[in-house]
Amino acid sequence: MFGYSEEQIASFGLSFGLGAFMLYMLFIVGQLAWESKAGKFGAFVIFLGLAFGMVGFVAKYLIQWMLGID
Repeated sequence: MFGYSEEQIASFGLSFGLGAFMLYMLFIVGQLAWESKAGKFGAFVIFLGLAFGMVGFVAKYLIQWMLGID
C-alpha cells in the first residue's frame, strides 16, 4: 500500500499508533481523576491502577531498542 510493505505499516502502527492511543488513554484517566475530585493521592492511585499496564509495553520497547533487536 502506497509503496510500503506490510512489515513497515505494522511497525509504524505499533510504535506511533499505539503510542498515540496510550496518550489518549492517559488523557481519559486524567479526566476521570479530575471529575471524581480524587485529590493528589487519589489521582496517583487511579493512574497507578489504570495506567500501569502501559509501563510493560514501554519497557518492552525500550529493552528491544537498547539491545538492538528489531
